Amino acid sequence: MHMLLVMVTGGLQLAVFVLLGKLWGADAASMATGAKAFIPVWLAMTLANMWVGVSKAGYTVAQELPILLLNFAVPAALALMLVWLLQRA
Repeated sequence: MHMLLVMVTGGLQLAVFVLLGKLWGADAASMATGAKAFIPVWLAMTLANMWVGVSKAGYTVAQELPILLLNFAVPAALALMLVWLLQRA
């Protein structure tokens, strides 16, 4: 359940980044830039989530690494797909 909440949070954060890009430049290129900016921020947040799992919850890095990859990959893939679609527009 926690993984699903993290991925939904990533999708919502992506929406905020794209919206800020639209508000900043009001065109598809600015929205794509917002989606691109989301990816490193999301990586930092998923790494922080992994750190909490390892240091506070008592999981090992080997246990948390697949969760980190999935939590990062789904919203990042969505962002890359959005960038591709926006750059075609």
